[in-house]
Amino acid sequence: MRDAISKKKPAAIGTKAAYPGFIEPSLATSIDKVPAGERWIHEIKFDGYRVQVHLRDAAVKVFTRRGNDWTNRFRKIAADAWNINAGSAIIDGEVVVPAEDGTTDFSVLQNELKGRSKKIVMVALRPALSQRLRPTEGAAV
Repeated sequence: MRDAISKKKPAAIGTKAAYPGFIEPSLATSIDKVPAGERWIHEIKFDGYRVQVHLRDAAVKVFTRRGNDWTNRFRKIAADAWNINAGSAIIDGEVVVPAEDGTTDFSVLQNELKGRSKKIVMVALRPALSQRLRPTEGAAV
């Protein structure tokens, strides 16, 4: 099996910058009370695998939150991500299997990964770019 899915992609528009590689994700913290004020961002907690999709040089790779290359395990996610019209990008997200009511269940995802994984999707998370990229690593995606 190949480590990355490679195809010829159309030229992308953007500013060239150094590709930062894997970025350790900011993980959620459990708290008892929701903070007050407008400067807080709240996200829905999905029950799945946290991943980063890397698009670079017409190749797609899918990494776990610890940086393990799971492109072959998440082939559907890699194939779907290939359709993104970008020369390079890093997309932080959660791989889930959504139920009809919109909920997610980790055991359903694990069972789906034992087969052909046709129902898995990746939900892209809103990045906190100021916390993730140092000023010298900023890039348009």
